[in-house]
Amino acid sequence: MFGRSKYSNKKTEVDGFIFDSKKEAARYQQLRLLEKSGEIADLRMQVKYHCTVNGKKVCTYIADFEYTTPDLKVHTEDVKGYRTKEYRLKKKLVEALFNITIEEV
Repeated sequence: MFGRSKYSNKKTEVDGFIFDSKKEAARYQQLRLLEKSGEIADLRMQVKYHCTVNGKKVCTYIADFEYTTPDLKVHTEDVKGYRTKEYRLKKKLVEALFNITIEEV
């Protein structure tokens, strides 16, 4: 079937999408239910943020999910088990460059 990642996450398929972990797949299912009930809208997956500073590309951050709530607030989520140094740095950079808050689930 699917292999495990270096952090012992098991790739999981839901609705034809392959997620990096069971936790991420479960969050997707929760968000789909919220979208179907009208509590959130415009659910997006694997949203890319290209981080450029002084005209130079530093990195690309990929958020697991984004969606909009009825108050028109956009939520950016990352499903995390283990927070690497690289992730923590990218999170700070994206939040500073794009004036967003990445919610860890």
